[in-house]
Amino acid sequence: MHASAALDRIQPSPTLAMTSRVLDLKRQGIDVIGLGAGEPDFDTPDFVKEAAIEAIRAGKTKYTNVDGTAELKEAIVAKFQRDNELRYETGQITVNVGGKHTLFNAMVATVDPGDEVIIPAPYWVSYPDVVQFAGGTPVFVAAGPDQQYKLRPEQLEAAITPKTKWLILNSPSNPTGSAYSLAELQALGEVLERHPHVWIFADDMYEHIVYGDFRFHTIAQACPSLFERTLTVNGCSKAYAMTGWRIGFAGGAQWLIKAMAKLQSQSTSNPCSIAQAAATAALSGDQSFLAERNAAFQKRRDMVVGMLNEIDGMTCPTPEGAFYVYPEFSGLIGKTTPKGEKIETDEQMIGYFLGEARVAAVHGAAFGLSPAMRISYATSDDLLREACSRIQAACAALK
Repeated sequence: MHASAALDRIQPSPTLAMTSRVLDLKRQGIDVIGLGAGEPDFDTPDFVKEAAIEAIRAGKTKYTNVDGTAELKEAIVAKFQRDNELRYETGQITVNVGGKHTLFNAMVATVDPGDEVIIPAPYWVSYPDVVQFAGGTPVFVAAGPDQQYKLRPEQLEAAITPKTKWLILNSPSNPTGSAYSLAELQALGEVLERHPHVWIFADDMYEHIVYGDFRFHTIAQACPSLFERTLTVNGCSKAYAMTGWRIGFAGGAQWLIKAMAKLQSQSTSNPCSIAQAAATAALSGDQSFLAERNAAFQKRRDMVVGMLNEIDGMTCPTPEGAFYVYPEFSGLIGKTTPKGEKIETDEQMIGYFLGEARVAAVHGAAFGLSPAMRISYATSDDLLREACSRIQAACAALK
């Protein structure tokens, strides 16, 4: 007995691996500041918890429809109309066990060997692995800090071939926090209109976490002509601080939603009934707490960007959304640590920060663009200030 060929095509998640490593160090009593997890430090809102408790008391502990309760699908239809000006019917909605499950279902249900999926880099770590698991070929397009980590229309045009099946578009982005403006989406849309065989996987998981004057749009809203071939993907994990509840959802073409439900019927079956009740409350309830949390996130973002940009050899663009920064540090590669180790990769740099500064981040190579790192600022102001001070000191010690 040996592992399947499909399993050989994927790697364990590097972000989850770093989270596990931090937990191990903390259990050993080591003072380490973990900035690796893509998880809000805020708690699930009380009104959402109460809805879950009420669902338990009301006996909502049985199987549900395989891809979501009628109540939750109706709440998602209302959410897409309210927030995104998109009109779906409940038959065009899927509910999954987190956004990663939505991605998995969509790719496995549609991708055949030889199909290509365009993935702008830096990218969320799971995109290429899930595409490869499905038998497809990831086509990476590098979008560096000089272009604010955003795909340009001419790059998209050059990447499309007759084999292209999907473009994955994540805005605001994990790992960079960059978000596409309405005009930028429309420019990409003009390219996609010329290639009707290309579908769009719009990952909007960080939709509500945006800053300043930035106004979020999703691509099917910005480009109505693309509505029929866009899977608009979202969830409760980030904005509602419900990572552990595991609810993702999407709106799309009815045939695609049915195909994803068919796959789900033979894998997980329905998402947790209690989590679905909680998600229904989250999407339908008072949304005012989102603005309060965003104000806290923005303050943290500004502090972290400011402190990292004080480091010689490090450049940290200011992101429009999410709770990540993605500083580039090509100016530090080739330097030597106080112990005489030469830093040649961003993975070595992350090891140095963990070992010397006791700060955990995730190396840029995991996200497809080096030399850089992803830092999550979804933790307290005091811990962030201390972590950035430690990183500054560790960089200053390099020769």
